[in-house]
Amino acid sequence: MAIILDHINYIYGADTGTPVHALKDVCLDIPNGQFIGIIGHTGSGKSTLMQHLNGLVKATSGAIYYDDKNIYDKGFNLKNLRTKVGLVFQYPEHQLFEDTVLKDVSFGPKNLKLDKKECELRAYEALKKVGFPDDLIYASPFELSGGQKRRVAIAGVLAMKPEVLILDEPTAGLDPKGQKEILNLIAGLRDESGMTIMLVSHSMEDVAEYVDRIIVMNHGEVFLDDTPKEVFKHYKELEEIGLAAPQVTYIMHELAAKGYKVDVNATTISEAADSLAKVLAAK
Repeated sequence: MAIILDHINYIYGADTGTPVHALKDVCLDIPNGQFIGIIGHTGSGKSTLMQHLNGLVKATSGAIYYDDKNIYDKGFNLKNLRTKVGLVFQYPEHQLFEDTVLKDVSFGPKNLKLDKKECELRAYEALKKVGFPDDLIYASPFELSGGQKRRVAIAGVLAMKPEVLILDEPTAGLDPKGQKEILNLIAGLRDESGMTIMLVSHSMEDVAEYVDRIIVMNHGEVFLDDTPKEVFKHYKELEEIGLAAPQVTYIMHELAAKGYKVDVNATTISEAADSLAKVLAAK
């Protein structure tokens, strides 16, 4: 379901002598089925923003609407919201605790008071969605590789059958192969289910390749909000706030400066390769 943030402000330590304005008048419309990247320097408000979306953190002022209902209204069911808006924290494998993978992924459905059979069915379906091997579902989660643990943690959220999936740096700490596998998995989930996905990332290359829309946060405010191509056109402004464009963008600008008629708005390797192929074919 669509999520609307209406003039959201959040102040840490509002009652102390040193308050910190972590979010400043944030207004966003998150439609169904969109794949959104959230980028920003450390302390820009990315993670704080994400934690507002399922009610883990309450705004100091403003309103958040989920399915046209204000989540701050008296009587609103926050527990139900957290089943619909799933949040995967950075290094989620640190939260694994059961003695088998299946039990761990079943934990969320169990809290919904579902019977054991339904809990295990949901867990198994979620593990299949993340490509987890059948022969390891009764293994201890602590014996798995880093990438496998990350899949289990994501499956634990998927077992709640969310409509919105929020992932905070889901590839952190993984090797390049593991990073690519997790990102392809996330993209596949969106393509198969049509769920809304929000990806917090420090990697400009990742968001350029996978997302439909990028929201750039800076000192608690929305700095830019547009398609990857439009956002990365502002690479000079991004540099001023401690960010950058994908490396491909810089290479294409350098080639253009040397007289090559390449697409300076290319943001992915495939786009750059297509542009270069056209230049070479024209010679």
